[in-house]
Amino acid sequence: MLIPHTLLEPDTLDRLIEDFVTREGTDNGDETPLITRVERVRHALRQGEAVIVFEPDSQQCQLMLRRDVPAEWLAD
Repeated sequence: MLIPHTLLEPDTLDRLIEDFVTREGTDNGDETPLITRVERVRHALRQGEAVIVFEPDSQQCQLMLRRDVPAEWLAD
């Protein structure tokens, strides 16, 4: 299930993005400041390049690139 980023409380969105950009394996040696990485993700969400996926079974949210989301999830 896709969750529009605009429906999340600002603090919740901040924590989700920060968790994503600081997760092991996501920086690949990138020494870009945290604030810059967070802003990149925010921009991708605003532009529709990234989406928030909620998995009901695990009750977890994750960020994904739109191109990696199954097409049927994107259908209205």
